[in-house]
Amino acid sequence: MREKLDQAHDMRIAPSGPGAPAEPDPGPAAEIAELRSEIEGLRAALNSRPVIDIARGVLIASTPCTSRQAWEILVNASQESNVKLREIARQLVESFHGTPLPPATRRALQTAIRHVRVR
Repeated sequence: MREKLDQAHDMRIAPSGPGAPAEPDPGPAAEIAELRSEIEGLRAALNSRPVIDIARGVLIASTPCTSRQAWEILVNASQESNVKLREIARQLVESFHGTPLPPATRRALQTAIRHVRVR
């Protein structure tokens, strides 16, 4: 009986390379948690996609740039300000409807626009 358990255990653990120590099987609970986290991230991406596309349209309309350049502007502004891209997009769309842009976002967008124009 003990031998069968050892064999079953050995089959679940696959070494990463020759002579590498075996890593324990994380189990289904860890896999389920990882999948739930991935699903949550995908849902957030799907929910934020429309506002990002609208923000790209705002940039295209207000700044002579292409769709790709508008994306680069949003990415650069996000990195410059250390604010999530979807939040930058939301703020930009709201500013189009009259809400003032936060000063840090305005500066980050201006810098990103200059950077993309220089290219």
